[in-house]
Amino acid sequence: MEKKNFDKPENYYNRELSWLLFNYRILNEAKDKTIPLFERIKFLSITASNLDEFFMIRVASLIDLVSADVRKKDIAGLTPKAQLEQIIPETKEMMKSQYQTLNRSLIPALEAEGLKIVKRYEDLSEKQAKYVDKYFEKDVYPVLTPMAVDSSRPFPLIRNKTLNIGALIHDKKKDVVDIATVQVPSVLPRVIELPKEGEAREIILLEEIIEKNLDKLFLNYEIVCAHPYRVMRNADLAIDEDDAADLLKEIEKQIKKRAWGEVIKLEVAADMDKRLLKELKKQLCVDSEYVYSINGPLDLTFLMKVSGLEGFDHLKYKKYIPQPVPGINNEENLFDQIKRKDILLHHPYYEFTPVVDFIKQAANDPDVLAIKQTLYRVSGNSPIIAALAKAADNGKQVTVLVELKARFDEENNIGWAKMLEKAGCHVIYGLVGLKTHSKIALVVRREEDGIRRYVHLGTGNYNDVTAKLYTDMGLLTCNDAIGEDATAVFNMLSGYSEPPTWNKLMVAPIWMKKKFVSLIGREIENARQGKEARIVAKMNSLCDPVIIKNLYEASCAGVKIDLIVRGICCLKAGVKDLSENITVRSIVGNFLEHARIFYFYNDGFEDVYMGSADWMPRNLDKRVEITFPVEDEDLKRDVIEILNIQLADTLKAHILMPDGTYEKQDLRGRDKLEAQLFFCKQAVNKNKSSKKENEARVFIPKTKSE
Repeated sequence: MEKKNFDKPENYYNRELSWLLFNYRILNEAKDKTIPLFERIKFLSITASNLDEFFMIRVASLIDLVSADVRKKDIAGLTPKAQLEQIIPETKEMMKSQYQTLNRSLIPALEAEGLKIVKRYEDLSEKQAKYVDKYFEKDVYPVLTPMAVDSSRPFPLIRNKTLNIGALIHDKKKDVVDIATVQVPSVLPRVIELPKEGEAREIILLEEIIEKNLDKLFLNYEIVCAHPYRVMRNADLAIDEDDAADLLKEIEKQIKKRAWGEVIKLEVAADMDKRLLKELKKQLCVDSEYVYSINGPLDLTFLMKVSGLEGFDHLKYKKYIPQPVPGINNEENLFDQIKRKDILLHHPYYEFTPVVDFIKQAANDPDVLAIKQTLYRVSGNSPIIAALAKAADNGKQVTVLVELKARFDEENNIGWAKMLEKAGCHVIYGLVGLKTHSKIALVVRREEDGIRRYVHLGTGNYNDVTAKLYTDMGLLTCNDAIGEDATAVFNMLSGYSEPPTWNKLMVAPIWMKKKFVSLIGREIENARQGKEARIVAKMNSLCDPVIIKNLYEASCAGVKIDLIVRGICCLKAGVKDLSENITVRSIVGNFLEHARIFYFYNDGFEDVYMGSADWMPRNLDKRVEITFPVEDEDLKRDVIEILNIQLADTLKAHILMPDGTYEKQDLRGRDKLEAQLFFCKQAVNKNKSSKKENEARVFIPKTKSE
């Protein structure tokens, strides 16, 4: 058979433009009137937060490449400059759509439901104005630092992502107009609820209060104009790990620089005085193409606070409470239960508690000799961190890999690393040049028949907070082969040991991609032999060119491929003679889809894997990642069912079309199914059934009279 050329740029989508389509899918949730109003507000806030990070990292890196005159093309055939030329107008359109959604849909809907956002100080009643003025004098004024700019006072460094008010002020004595700026303090709440006067509740934003009272900060000056503005800076850390004598200190140093990186985006109020805008562009060294004029409040992340206002329960989803994991008895030692049978975890539908208990029980179990764990992102008051510290205090040998390079969690992780070291844990920072993104915990326990290794492997972080918001999978096992592999992983991370082979685990950066290519190749061979061949893969992003080429080859060979890709997807789906056997869907729901699951039909001997890695070059080539098999037949069936339910989702799934757009399915003739809601109901029903079974099993002794 003639080998097809899959390398043509027209066979791929650009990574950054694909990400923008993902953010549009979230924005569409904010527009969807079938979703409760406060949830729609939340989705709009998420789009703004996502866009901030996109600029600070992805756009910033492209600007750096253009500055360095790098002209290397991506897989879609675009140079960094060509990418920016498409990205900047697209992001401006996206922000325009964000504010149209806010102004035309969400704000009127809020007002109809009895919540008004007061846009201008002048719209306050006399009573409200007095309340606001008093609040300003008592709580706000003491915190503010007015910064005038003249020959003796240079323009201050404006911190990344901060909200500020710029002003032109007229010195009456000298008859000179100068620029001044005031930072809106992040230590104060941005959303202030006003005294209630009628049926509706009213809120005002902090910057409106400060702007109106600006004359109190610049006495003897006339305020010519005042408008809010915000800057986004390059926040991509440049760390030379090879030359860094102390990685922790080097990252601490780079974090401080992040707040003062090059300005890559200037957001200003749409009605900003042109003279003020000209001065800000000059002082911040910003070209016009990176100026974003905004018709509404800057920084829409404040909407997350609005969505959290008490009351309005009828406008929010009912809070889902994760259910107890079926089959786990909290009264029995967890290690005994794992020894009997592997345990599958599915968050947030079921509790994260067993993962926490796994470490807690290990910390207090006299038979546990050692605990080893990787930490990428953890919560602010992590029970797992506390348990690891307790384990060290109890004399266990505790080894923790804390990934210092977890983006935007660097500072948090440095704090945890120092605390764990003080507690007596052996803390390591991973391998030079690689992020350790794998999620693994190993407990070494002395038992009657010898040493036994218990392992937790997961698709998500050891974060008890996000475990209620992200959909992830996990496995608790004491499989001997996996235990040996787990030991080898930690020996590789803490020393220089590099095993030639692995029993069960797929480990990146050396082995994983080869294994995935081999698994895809096996399906290709089966298809060519006329056998049924199928691949189902669920992940966050897909942009690795080697994997995509192999998927194209598999499609052309007749392999049926269904992909569930939440975010970036550089693969084209449903294209004749390229990918006509491939479907791609993106599920955007109340929970963030985060699990990675890989299914291969294997001529009926089905293989199921789960893990921490997406099919991206950074995961497969530049990170320490782990993908693990699910071999227990009952658990394998459960995972396959999870995939099938997601493939059957008709309400929250967006289907990638051959022209590159995403569309929700036509519901005519289809059952309505929302996978996330299905899993919630399924978990609740299983828990009810489990309770009834336990009640039925209660032994009631008979009396003599009976």
